[in-house]
Order: sequence, then structure tokens, then C-alpha cells
Amino acid sequence: MLDDRSDLRDAVRAVLYILIGVGIGLLAAGMVYLASKPPQGEAVTLRPPPTPEPIYVYVTGAVPRPGVYTLPRGSRVADAIDAAGGFLTTADPGQLNLAAPLTDGEWIEVLTSEEAEALQALLVDINTATASELEELPGIGPTLAEKIVEYRDEHGDFARIEDLLNVPGIGQATFERIRDLITVEE
Repeated sequence: MLDDRSDLRDAVRAVLYILIGVGIGLLAAGMVYLASKPPQGEAVTLRPPPTPEPIYVYVTGAVPRPGVYTLPRGSRVADAIDAAGGFLTTADPGQLNLAAPLTDGEWIEVLTSEEAEALQALLVDINTATASELEELPGIGPTLAEKIVEYRDEHGDFARIEDLLNVPGIGQATFERIRDLITVEE
């Protein structure tokens, strides 16, 4: 009787091992099938993020290579000056805010020390200046000069020079360039 139970136990154990082996085999076969199955659906194409377009700035005055330069967005006035070869020995770097961010189409005029002194002696009153007088300021062209005059005509005299920042088209960089060249007479 012991032999029958022992044989039965061995037989059950053998069947159990076979079932576990078959289960493991089926599991392995299923994993192989899933891994080798061709992908379904459409492939996703990953594209690099768009590269920001460069900006163009015009550098003139006391630099070795005046001209139009292409710079990456986020560039500063110092980057434009470097692109133009740096300052000439006659340049007055103090008249520029080298840390100011650049905008597309900006004009950077590097004055000589003599030019900067002469300009400081002749402050432009933004409340009485004509459009042509405003055009004499660095970075102020005919269009921007007209906008200043139109703004003044519509809103009255500027109370302080910082009010010039309210004129459409006058940004911080342009204002910093002319800050020491303008005044508001009382």
C-alpha cells in the first residue's frame, strides 16, 4: 500500500512538473510571439523642435566692420558689436547698454567720443522737436520720428523722458540709446 501511495505521489509530481513546464513554455511562446509581431498602426516621426529664426541688426559707426549682421534670437548689443569687430579706439562704449537685448531690424550706432560729447551738448527736447530733429537721434528714423510727433499731438507733452516708452515702436533698447540725448524742458 505504501508503494501505491508513493507511486501515486510520484505520478502526481510528474504531472505537476509537466503542467508547470507546459505553462512556462506557453508563456515563453506568447512572449516571443508578442516581441516578434510586426507593429500595428502608423509610425510616429519625431521631428526636432523648430529652430528660432535669426534676427538682423545693422551696426554702424566706430566699429571696424560696419554692416548688417545675422544673430541668433536672444542676442545682446555686445554680441552685435563683437560681430562687427568690436570697438575702434575712438569709440565711446559708454553710450550703449551692451546688455540690452536686440530686436530684429535694430540699428546700433557706435559713436566716437567726440560725437558722443557733441550730442550730449545738444540735448533734444522731445516736446518741441520736429520730426527731422528727432531723426538726428541714433536709432530714430523717419517713421519713428513721425510716431513720436503723432503721439505728442494726440496725448500732449511728455512729462518725463521715460514717457517716450509709451510711443509704439520705442522699445527699451532704443530708449537706452537716446536717454542721454533727450530732455523735457518745462
